[in-house]
Amino acid sequence: LTSATRALSVVALAGVIAIGLAGRVIPTLANPLQNAAVLVVWVGWWAGYVATVYLVGNSWPALNPWRALADWLPSLERPYPDDLGAWPSVVGLLALVWLEVVSPLADQPYLLALVVLGYTAVTLAGAFVFGSETWFDRVDPIARVFRYYGAVAPIHRDEDGLQLRLPGSALTDPDLVDGRDEVAFVVALLWVTTYDGFVGTPVWRDLARAVVGAGVPAELLYPAAMLLGFGVFLGAYRLAARYARDTAETYLTSAALARRFAGSLLPIAAGYHLAHFLGYFVSLSPVLVGVLTNPLSPPANPVVIVLPGWFGGVSVAAVLLGHLLAVWVAHASAYDAFPGRLQAVRSQYPLVVVMVLYTMSSLWIVSAPNVVPPYV
Repeated sequence: LTSATRALSVVALAGVIAIGLAGRVIPTLANPLQNAAVLVVWVGWWAGYVATVYLVGNSWPALNPWRALADWLPSLERPYPDDLGAWPSVVGLLALVWLEVVSPLADQPYLLALVVLGYTAVTLAGAFVFGSETWFDRVDPIARVFRYYGAVAPIHRDEDGLQLRLPGSALTDPDLVDGRDEVAFVVALLWVTTYDGFVGTPVWRDLARAVVGAGVPAELLYPAAMLLGFGVFLGAYRLAARYARDTAETYLTSAALARRFAGSLLPIAAGYHLAHFLGYFVSLSPVLVGVLTNPLSPPANPVVIVLPGWFGGVSVAAVLLGHLLAVWVAHASAYDAFPGRLQAVRSQYPLVVVMVLYTMSSLWIVSAPNVVPPYV
């Protein structure tokens, strides 16, 4: 069953690349709402499938087409430099989202196919040098995203098979996040979805126009905003961990506290992802189904669901539920980490503040009007 699933995933990857490239020569496939590659990647995979990972369970290890290809190929099994840790995956995640924001990947199937081809080449080369086990466990940003999101889900797999647990309960595991590099990745996962939404707000549009009008190249503005925002998010979390050490009066270092409570940020990231992409997935799901039934001759007039006005409340509820789950996870982790009840409670004061700030930014973006950001 696993072999068949992996084979189908490789076929799907090849289909995405082929249909995307066909958009360059077939006029109907150049339309993003008629191109199966665009719809599968953005609507089916990044919007719909990712939500199933944190709402249900992480099935990506059985569906990962790049790992299937890497496992079928030989490997040099060179030792991976321990000093690098998870930092390449942090850089990879930031780079992928920056590329998605500054280029019309959702509008040009041919460009999307080239990016998928490039990602495939880099992934297979890395797996060839270091081995697929090492590459997908330590370097590949997509595999790490799904692994962390899967820890939020109620279903997981262990040596006894599939198990049911309370959503978010695995996030209290002290070994879930191990090291400054993994803390940075968790914060990056929270930041990239925020960044994706922020560049679609009128505030960013007006700011970008003013900055570019002042002579700053747009090619410099977008990566600078990406790195600056990530630095602010990461700095705020590290500052909260440092103050948590003071309020808890503990011998644990601030770095240890940052690792211990990093898992509590994942429900906020998951809640905002659901809020950001749920409406997008629902409105375009009929288009996705129609195109998949005949990818080479898609419907001329695709059906798009118009969402009612109250649907915005669902997005707000997703953000708030993610915040509540994050607070519960942080409190549960605190009671595990500290021997005293009062000490555990005091450790949460700075962390709750930074969680509220993260959630407020998500709510502001969800409630702001959506505009199309100018491409570089």
